[in-house]
Amino acid sequence: MAPVHDNPNQGEPALRQAMLAAARTLSAQGLNRGATGNIGVRCGATFLVTPSGVPAEDLSPESMVAMDYSGAPIGPGKPSSEWRFHRDILAARPEIGAVVHTHARFATSLACLQRELPAFHYMIAVAGGESVRCTPYAIFGSQALSSLALQALQDRKACLLGNHGMIALGVDLADALAVAVEVESLCEQYWTAMQLGQPNILTASHMQAVLEKFKGYGRAQK
Repeated sequence: MAPVHDNPNQGEPALRQAMLAAARTLSAQGLNRGATGNIGVRCGATFLVTPSGVPAEDLSPESMVAMDYSGAPIGPGKPSSEWRFHRDILAARPEIGAVVHTHARFATSLACLQRELPAFHYMIAVAGGESVRCTPYAIFGSQALSSLALQALQDRKACLLGNHGMIALGVDLADALAVAVEVESLCEQYWTAMQLGQPNILTASHMQAVLEKFKGYGRAQK
């Protein structure tokens, strides 16, 4: 069933422009390289997704592919091979307006170990819970991968995809992009700490206190 919520105060042209800006930001910050990664946003009763195999520097607002929730493109363009998890996440999570997928270096390194990101730092709460889960491996673009991502994202705004990369969610595209940047930074910090020893992991009660405090913190208020 198609979700009923929309990105507030943004029409399709503005969403297309925001997707272009976000794709270029991900590339400029090194979270994606070449044609890796993709973006999806809710757009009324449909959604928009970045096209298949197009580097950020070659994208335009018109490149973004409109799709309905049956998985059929609306208009021109070939959607990203990962359109299924964009569709399924937006359909299952009415509070979510945007999905960002990256092959960022440190997040992908942990994903290739199929290792979740534990509560070594309180900012793990930016992803909505006590950890950033990692899925088992499934081939890209498959319904199996989408189903695994939905499980890992339950009550979360980010997950790692086994031997693949990262997904970050947000109430809008700016929020999803901020989550992606923060999770990659946390993955880098965790990787660095692991070179020195075993990081101290915060307890469930520690993280519950942080999550409660985050309800009034910055974009977490949305």
